[in-house]
Amino acid sequence: MNGIEMLQPLAPIAVSMGDPAGIGPEIVVKAVAALAGNEHAGLDLVVHGDPACLGREAARLGLPMPPRVEPIADLVTNPPGALPIGMDSAGSGDVAFRCIVAATRTCLDGRARALVTAPISKAAMQAAGHQYPGHTELLAELAGDVPVRMMLANHELRTVLVSIHVSLRDALAAVTFGNVLDTIRITDTSLRRIGLPHAPRIAVAGLNPHAGEGGLFGREEIDVIAPAIAAARAQGIDVRGPIAPDTVFMRARGLAEFDVVVAMYHDQGLIPVKYLGLDQGVNTTLGLPFIRTSPDHGTAYDIAGRGIADPSSLIEAIRQADLFSRRPVR
Repeated sequence: MNGIEMLQPLAPIAVSMGDPAGIGPEIVVKAVAALAGNEHAGLDLVVHGDPACLGREAARLGLPMPPRVEPIADLVTNPPGALPIGMDSAGSGDVAFRCIVAATRTCLDGRARALVTAPISKAAMQAAGHQYPGHTELLAELAGDVPVRMMLANHELRTVLVSIHVSLRDALAAVTFGNVLDTIRITDTSLRRIGLPHAPRIAVAGLNPHAGEGGLFGREEIDVIAPAIAAARAQGIDVRGPIAPDTVFMRARGLAEFDVVVAMYHDQGLIPVKYLGLDQGVNTTLGLPFIRTSPDHGTAYDIAGRGIADPSSLIEAIRQADLFSRRPVR
């Protein structure tokens, strides 16, 4: 080729439509239309969902239909009014499940380079017989039962969770040496993959008030968390802690002192990120063999069908999926 290597075209990004009874179809149509009109105009997005559902939403909003829609076989949304809007149902849960599975398979077989998932209702999906606590656990199983972790991030803060969708009692039991060490390792590997300009600076939150205050308020920091941090540091990971959970997020905000906080359980890690705002928050599943992102909000049944849903978080999730999946693994 006269010494010039031809660049291979990038594979598309798969987008799952989400729960048809929620705002998923609306924000998907809005996001695809918005991205077609800016610097991402050439971005190849393939929406996995029901063309009839997406078409009705596009017509209602006065926006173009997403140009590439991959139909899901045997969906039940085609008859008008077949599924109630704004409420859980087994039918909508089954649609959401099928969309996720189909889109994920395109990533696993190399037909897509990243996955972006619109919101689902866990209750609706379980009503349909698909017993998963959420996207993260389903994706881990589809990828071969790989160990995964949830990272929620915005422009000011990133946080990764040791445990995800379990009761608080079960979350406390999940604070083990192995789980904490695995979370630190997955976090370090994944942040390197998305292309930080330096080795990830990881902070680990304590479990107890004041990180246990030297054992006065609990020994998990001494017996479990600190040994896991020491083991990670011995492997060359830049990690510090355990740090009092009421100050660690402040120290990481703006990515000033740390690039990410490893939190011990769901609400400890997600409340600080969500407090900063939902419009730019993005959920990323770490540990999968492909990039997966999603918006930082749910199905918003209360505003479904009204045309007022904000697609900003989904747009940011698509942008980040594009950015991360362009970078080689380091």
